[in-house]
Amino acid sequence: METVVALFPEPRQAQAALQHLQARGFEREHLGFSLSDVVAEEELAQASGISPEAGLPSGSAGVIRGAILGVLAGLALTFPVWLLLLLIPETRVYAHGGVMAMWFGAVTGLMLGGMFGALSGSDHGDYVKLLRSMGIPAAQAEKFYDGLKNGYVMVIARDQDGRRADEALTIMRRNGAVRLEDALGGGRLQSERGTYADVN
Repeated sequence: METVVALFPEPRQAQAALQHLQARGFEREHLGFSLSDVVAEEELAQASGISPEAGLPSGSAGVIRGAILGVLAGLALTFPVWLLLLLIPETRVYAHGGVMAMWFGAVTGLMLGGMFGALSGSDHGDYVKLLRSMGIPAAQAEKFYDGLKNGYVMVIARDQDGRRADEALTIMRRNGAVRLEDALGGGRLQSERGTYADVN
C-alpha cells in the first residue's frame, strides 16, 4: 500500500482535496485527516464525511510524561499548605503533617498521572509513529507533526495497489498543499508519499 501525506493551511482546502479525492474514486476508508483544533476537526469531519486520523498510542512516553506532571501537580497543591503551616507560629506544630501531605500528594499524583498518561497517550496520539508506519522517513514525519502543531491540516490518502499515488499527489497539490519546509517557514505546494506494509 502506498500513502500520500500533505499539509494544508486551511480546513476548506483540505476539505476540497478530500472531496476531489472521493470524486476520483478514492474510498472514504482510505482517506484521513488531522487537525490540532478539535472543533475545526469535528466541523471538517462533518463537512467531508471523512473520519479524523488518530495518532498511534505513544507507549511509555505518555506514561512517563503523565507521571511527571502528576507529581508536579500533587506538590503544587500541597506545598502552599505546608508553607502556611510553617509560617504561622500557632500552626508550626502541624508542619510535620504538611510534609506527609506533600508526600501523599506526590505519590497520588504519580499514580494518577501515570494512569491517565497511559490511557490518553501524549497530546492526540503519536503522529510521528503513525507516519513512520506508513513509510514516511522519521525526519519528514517530525516535520509533518510540527506542521500539524502549527495549525496546518494533515491529509492522508492511502492507495491500495500503489498505482494512483501520483494522482492523489496531483489532486492535493492542486488544492493548495504546502511544502514541508514552507509549512515550517511559510510558502506553498507539495506533499510527500511513502510505502508501508499493510498488516491488516
